[in-house]
Amino acid sequence: MKRKTKKLWAGLIFILTLLFIAGCTADTSQPTNSESTNNSKENTPTEENTASIGSGKEELEIAWVHMNSAAQSEQRAKKGFEDYLKDKGYKWNLNVVDSKGSGQNLASNIEDAIQRKVDAIIISMADLRAAKASIEEAKKAGIPIFSVDSGWTDGILVDVTSNNFVMSSKVSSYLVDRLGGEGKIVAFKMAEHHGVRKRGEVLDVIVKENPGIEVLEEHNIDYTNFYEDTLKTMEDYIARYGDEIDAVWAGWDEPAMAAASAIQAAGMDKDKIFVVGIDGHPPAIEEMKNGSPIVASVAQGFETMGEKIGGYIYSILTEGKPVNEVINSTTVYVDTPLITDKNPPKDGVAPYKAEDFYSSN
Repeated sequence: MKRKTKKLWAGLIFILTLLFIAGCTADTSQPTNSESTNNSKENTPTEENTASIGSGKEELEIAWVHMNSAAQSEQRAKKGFEDYLKDKGYKWNLNVVDSKGSGQNLASNIEDAIQRKVDAIIISMADLRAAKASIEEAKKAGIPIFSVDSGWTDGILVDVTSNNFVMSSKVSSYLVDRLGGEGKIVAFKMAEHHGVRKRGEVLDVIVKENPGIEVLEEHNIDYTNFYEDTLKTMEDYIARYGDEIDAVWAGWDEPAMAAASAIQAAGMDKDKIFVVGIDGHPPAIEEMKNGSPIVASVAQGFETMGEKIGGYIYSILTEGKPVNEVINSTTVYVDTPLITDKNPPKDGVAPYKAEDFYSSN
């Protein structure tokens, strides 16, 4: 018991150290409450966004631009937004378009929304670097843009997201600890999304500090076809390495589920190989409860992200409050508990509202 407790504290100290490093590197603050913000001087709202831009309109035209609507994270965020509107009884017209994973489509969809003179644009899970010109056009047209888990860039009022450094430090440290600091892994990353990119970078730091962990292969996921791409790649890794693979790190839950499916189809012993992901999607958590190779995921409150965006739009556009009175930072974080097969959420409890593994042990 003492050895287990000592190991847990060592893991917690390492996580806190990593979070401090990540915070210094990214100039962001750690989330300690259900809503926390990035209060760096560099990322505070600019002067041009401190005045009221509200129209006082009760009925708003809103454009929701998906990066890829096939992703559960995007579906959940939009549902949180829609549930918020329904609960409040707001008469907003929501027009939803899908960019199907294409940066070019993303830019085009934003431009279409500008031409339709919508009251606000919401962008979800996108690589905003692909749409800088379109975002600038919206800014000139006086159309505010709010983003969900896309990373803040000039022209966006606020990005509501999770702290990706924190999430990866939790699940990546858990992977290493579960292996006892020794083992061979494969990693499924994606450079095109700011969040998954950051998660991969944290994994690299943790692996570097644990020389007993060997990364056999890394794969950059094709986001236009993420599940099938991961599934086929994992099948290839199994054919090449077989039982040499001790664990799989996936940048989010759908690739984790694809990797788990390949492992099960190959008849591999799930007690000798496991998978970790990030998002805490209910289907992934359900698989975890049913004995899937997936053993850990960090649960994101995508519904909460959508709900917060709805609140910001109402306060700024309908009530006419100044932006900096409603949003005191360009980035707002929500809490993200680590869920494992050792602390699954109780029936009826949403994973993102469950107790964190490190708090329950």
